[in-house]
Amino acid sequence: MEGQDTLKIISNLREQVNGVSLPPELKGRLIVRLERLERIVGTPLAFEELDRTANYIDWTVSLPWTKPGDDILDLEYAKKILDKNHFGLEDMKDRILEFISVIKLNKEKGNRTKSPILSFVGLAGTGKTTVAYSVAEALGKKFYRIPFGGMGDPQELRGQSKVVPEAEPGRVMKALKSVNVKNPVILLDEIDRVDEEKRATIMGVLVELLDPEQNVNFVDHYIDYPFDLSEVLFITTGNNTTNIATAVLDRLEVIHMPSYTDDQKINIGKNYMLPKVIAQSGLPKEAVILDDNVWINIVRPLGFDAGMRTLERTIDGIVRKVAREVVEGKLTGIHLTDQNIKQYLPR
Repeated sequence: MEGQDTLKIISNLREQVNGVSLPPELKGRLIVRLERLERIVGTPLAFEELDRTANYIDWTVSLPWTKPGDDILDLEYAKKILDKNHFGLEDMKDRILEFISVIKLNKEKGNRTKSPILSFVGLAGTGKTTVAYSVAEALGKKFYRIPFGGMGDPQELRGQSKVVPEAEPGRVMKALKSVNVKNPVILLDEIDRVDEEKRATIMGVLVELLDPEQNVNFVDHYIDYPFDLSEVLFITTGNNTTNIATAVLDRLEVIHMPSYTDDQKINIGKNYMLPKVIAQSGLPKEAVILDDNVWINIVRPLGFDAGMRTLERTIDGIVRKVAREVVEGKLTGIHLTDQNIKQYLPR
């Protein structure tokens, strides 16, 4: 790369830095770095340093340092969303509405919100992740999920120093870049399932993320400049609290997700899941009709299950079989009864 080309790239990088709203100290650092790069143009060090500087600037200017999203802080709207997405779970819904009320009151007074971090704990399939999505929808916030299952290195959250070859930011900064607002909902999913050997250090980073006294100045090792995470609404999930550090638990508002009864599953399957699965299949809504007395065979194909995933897979399997027979011209719709349900249940 010739010197003039390098200088042109440096000029473009300077325009990037000056074209966005950055913390003044950080902007000053970037300008100094570009000036230093200009001084070594034409030397063997220039190309490698240019690539590293360009990547770093691309990351820093793409973060939403001062860009909030618009929140919806309307309890009636929030209740409507929660009721639309979830049957029952009244205690959980009440806690979420209380949580939103605290955010609303503090925002009206111009206070920095220090509400507890919501943490949904329960068996697999009880709706922890979908409730987190619903909270984001109810608040009108952007949503991003960070999976913790098997996470074995705290640098996945905190990033690597930019002096390390091929270094990159951690997942929190990647989340913020993706949603492009500084106040999204970020789901820290299955925080009890991190790698055993690195649990202590990962939990240490979690404390920094979730503590309102510390997350106002969260430093990703790659970005190397404090980012204010206090406007991020963090939500965590876990199957249980046994493997979550006490220091993390102290910062969580734990909401236990109950197991579903057969009656609740039948209600959810009939009124929520079946219409949704039929619509996704492309069939008309009247193509699959089920007698009430066949639902017990659908909610317990393999015995009791605390969650809803098996039920959803079973309904999906039934509808797929009907869809195939419709495409093959064998039928236009079906009425499932005690006599024919078994041949449509997934094996």
